Amino acid sequence: MSVPAFPGPQDPTEIRLDAFLPHPPRKVWRALTEPGLRARWLMPGDFRLEVGHRTTMRALPRPGTGFSGTVAEEVLAYEPERMLRVRWTDAEPGAEGGTADWTITWTLAPEGRGTRLFLVHAGFDPDDPLQRRAHRIMGGGWSSQVLPALAEVLGEG
Repeated sequence: MSVPAFPGPQDPTEIRLDAFLPHPPRKVWRALTEPGLRARWLMPGDFRLEVGHRTTMRALPRPGTGFSGTVAEEVLAYEPERMLRVRWTDAEPGAEGGTADWTITWTLAPEGRGTRLFLVHAGFDPDDPLQRRAHRIMGGGWSSQVLPALAEVLGEG
């Protein structure tokens, strides 16, 4: 699976990616929103598709970025099978002074027999060295680990 960045210059305040998934939007939507499937490609958590719902997810801590590894997630908006927007903050900010406060938006568009998935991870502060490092690490992680893991989960079902 190829995961290119959006065309044009990259904005240091956000990560923008798009990927073609050879699965219908309905199936991709399930993987984005069903807790059991979501845990297999993103992070485990008590996700519920309800605006205002909050959950905590655990990932690996990222020393040197100010990220503790504990993500507080809040559902901000959704349109079934079209768009999901969540807010991520660091639930346990450490001594490094991490200030994670990001918005992640997945947009699904039917394309042929599959789905074009657009990802926008916004809210990075380019004036903060920890945020610049997080932008670089997470940009690579989305494209080389997370989205391929999503594609793998979709291929299993």
